[in-house]
Amino acid sequence: MARKFPLRRTLPALIRDPVKAIQEIGRESNGEIARVNLGLFRPYLVTRPEHVQHVLRDNAVNYPREGMMWKPLTRLVGQIAGEGPEWALNRGIFQALLSGPNIASVTEEMAATISEAVDQLGHRVAPGEPVDAVLEMTRIVQRAIIRVFFGNKISIAEADHLADAIRTATTSFGSRMLLPFVPHSVPLPGDRAFQRAVEAVDEVMMPLVRESRREAADGKDIVSMLLRARDENGKGLDDQQVRDGVVAMFVAGTETTATALTWLHVVLDARPDIAAKLYEEIDRVIGTDQPGRAHLPELRYTKMVIQELLRVYSIGWIIPRTAVADDVIDGVLIKGGATVLISPYLTHRLDSVWKDPQVFDPERFSPDRVGSRHRFSYLAFGAGAHQCVGTLFFTIEAQLVLATLLSRFRPVLQATSPIEPQVRLTLTPRQRVKIVLQPLGQR
Repeated sequence: MARKFPLRRTLPALIRDPVKAIQEIGRESNGEIARVNLGLFRPYLVTRPEHVQHVLRDNAVNYPREGMMWKPLTRLVGQIAGEGPEWALNRGIFQALLSGPNIASVTEEMAATISEAVDQLGHRVAPGEPVDAVLEMTRIVQRAIIRVFFGNKISIAEADHLADAIRTATTSFGSRMLLPFVPHSVPLPGDRAFQRAVEAVDEVMMPLVRESRREAADGKDIVSMLLRARDENGKGLDDQQVRDGVVAMFVAGTETTATALTWLHVVLDARPDIAAKLYEEIDRVIGTDQPGRAHLPELRYTKMVIQELLRVYSIGWIIPRTAVADDVIDGVLIKGGATVLISPYLTHRLDSVWKDPQVFDPERFSPDRVGSRHRFSYLAFGAGAHQCVGTLFFTIEAQLVLATLLSRFRPVLQATSPIEPQVRLTLTPRQRVKIVLQPLGQR
């Protein structure tokens, strides 16, 4: 039988502070399947790795991506956030597109763009001037993604307009995620901003895709690659599917990387031992070079730090599914039509899976320790058929940004109180994260 959490307790707590409420439910349920009473909405919360595996892989056909956040998300990124034949076609093409050889072909271009963006940041900011970490990490990541995705097909003004619209869209449907039982005919805060943002995305993307198709572009940018891509039957993507795919990758590549790298500054301030080890590796491997593809295999600890960042600050903090038919998980009856919530944030904090889960420890991801864990215990990129196809792209992007920034600067956090997470589409800092970037020569 599922552990029950009554309405009088859960709803006020979720309204007051969703992250703390979710943490408390996870602590009390301790891996048991929980039934959370939110009035009209009573989802099951699943956290134990073997239960997650059942939902996302073993019986995944019974748990499609429907309802809750998926409906508004498909309005932004199309059926790549959905199910069915169109999703399968898109996924197959994107898997091929984001394979090792294709990513390798754009890595140096990405590295050069990141280097330019970090240089611009250094020139733009006065010595000792605090900067907004979220804003600056996002700006660096967006510059790299825009170059790789669009090449020279888009102006800086158009790119900024697109990036602003996508940022507005991803931050404006929090109410729809937290109140999924409210019909779309009933307006909620953020609905209007979300719709305007989606229209702004289309204003930039659709003419760009059509023009690129007319030009029969043969470039290495993502738009050109998507236009040329074919599945095993020779079928390609139409203009809407190309638009959806680019926007989906833009959202994933920007939000995940920028948010994770923002949390890094919080960790480095709290853990000088980890900061020292990270700096030592980057100084030794990079030196005065521009970080590039050849350096990546040697940035082992850097990669481990990024992986641990995504464990502690699970950017994709919730994965909802809808049960099609009745099912039983570990003796608990899941009724057809019920919502099942998988929370990487909670799975990553299970004492039964992770030793001292509240402690930030990159060594968890050393090669000798990774193989001993259940494969569904780490959900930074999802799992099962819908696991993010951009995992390799994100990892390389994050390593390059981190190596470039820390080979030139030492960030110093400016904070008088603890930085706490809040729920949006991703798990973002509640307070502004201000840092001062000290040039290495001034240490």
